[in-house]
This record gives sequence, C-alpha cells and structure tokens, in this order.
Amino acid sequence: MKRQIVACSLLALSGITLGSTAQAQTQVQAKPAAQAAGRQNLAALRGVAEQYLQTQSAGLPGAVSVKVGAVDQRLSLAACPAPEAFQQPGARPWGKTTVGVRCTAPSWTIYIQAQVSVTADYIVAAVPLAQGQPLEQGQLTVMKGDIAAMPNGIVTDVAQAIGRTPLVSLPAGTALRLDTLRSQPVVKQGQAVQLVSRGSNFSVSSEGKAINNAGDGQVAQVRTASGIVVSGTARAGGFVEIML
Repeated sequence: MKRQIVACSLLALSGITLGSTAQAQTQVQAKPAAQAAGRQNLAALRGVAEQYLQTQSAGLPGAVSVKVGAVDQRLSLAACPAPEAFQQPGARPWGKTTVGVRCTAPSWTIYIQAQVSVTADYIVAAVPLAQGQPLEQGQLTVMKGDIAAMPNGIVTDVAQAIGRTPLVSLPAGTALRLDTLRSQPVVKQGQAVQLVSRGSNFSVSSEGKAINNAGDGQVAQVRTASGIVVSGTARAGGFVEIML
C-alpha cells in the first residue's frame, strides 16, 4: 500500500515537472513569434527595390534583367505599411547601382545593392573612322551586349550615326557614343537663313544671317536685317525657329 502511495506521488510530481517543462517550451517557442510580430518582412523590401528598377528601366532599348542583392538579415525594422524605393540624384537605374528603401512612419532607411543588365544592339566602327569625316553605313556594324555596363549615350541605331562626324579618330571595334559624334550643320556661319517666329496661333517669317554653325536641333544665332542678334533652334533646310 505504501509503495502504491509513493508511486502515485512520484507520478504526480513527474506530471507537474513535465507540465511545467512543456509550458516553458511553449513560452520559448512563442517568444520569437511575439518578437516577429510588428517587424518588417525584409524579403518584401527586395521586391520593392526590384519593382522600382523594373519601372525605371522600362524605356531602355533591349531585354532588361534585374538582380537585387540580399538584405542584411540582422536588421530589425519596424513594420512599414508603405515602403518607398528611391535613388540619390544623378544615380543611374541600370548597371551596378544602389536603391534606397525608406519608411516615413515609422522612420527608417536602408540601401540595397542591385545589378541591372540591358541586352541590346549597339553600333560599332567596322573600320577605322577618321576625325571630321561623315559616317556612312558601310563603316558601321551592329553588335549585341549589355549596354548598361557601357558609358551613357551609346548609339543603338545606325540612323543615329550616319552623316555625323567623329570628334576624334576612332579605331575599328569602338562602340560609338553620341557625345563623340557631331551632327552635320544644317545652318552654317554666314548663311542666309529663314527666321520663323512662332506663337499661339500665329507665325511670322523674316530673313537673317547665321552667326554660327548649328546642327538640327542645336542653338543658332542669327543677325536680322535690322542688326539685332536673336537665338533660335536650327532646322533642316536653312530655317531657324523661335518660339514666342
């Protein structure tokens, strides 16, 4: 009889101990969940950055590929209802770049590394190009590559280069850039030009003489018959347009 009482007592104590242990384990398991509540999902911030870069690079010529780097998993940020992606002024949304993601309430900001590739056609010198010589189609060839890894202003269409002249001599294989090519002047210094002044519902034409060379779309200065110097936009055919 005594043995049965002792056994029951031991079982009762074991039950208390086991119950306490199970309760403690449940509390330990619940603690991380409680800590996670109200914290920002870091993976979602990568999605915000990726969507931003997809939008910013949508107009680029070619196939765009966006790879967003990992977010430091040691970060503990308060949950944000509307995280916003941004870039610093002057930053390019392609190539190797950085995107910021911020929250206004609660207030925090993080930065995420990313790589945006744009596979597209670009124009290359097929032969050595001489400085000042207008480019012809036979001197150019098309190649395909990641233009996001190249300098700004890469020529992606042969029509952008034909007729322009290199500012310096270029060896064969050089990728052409718009800032290294000069447009053929549509208005030349000393040329008689037609000066067209345009306004709301009216247009007035007069004659003048160009003071400088200017390509299509560039600024041309013109001396009018009365001796006044005005500035306008050079257009093909010897016209200079002034918007009033």
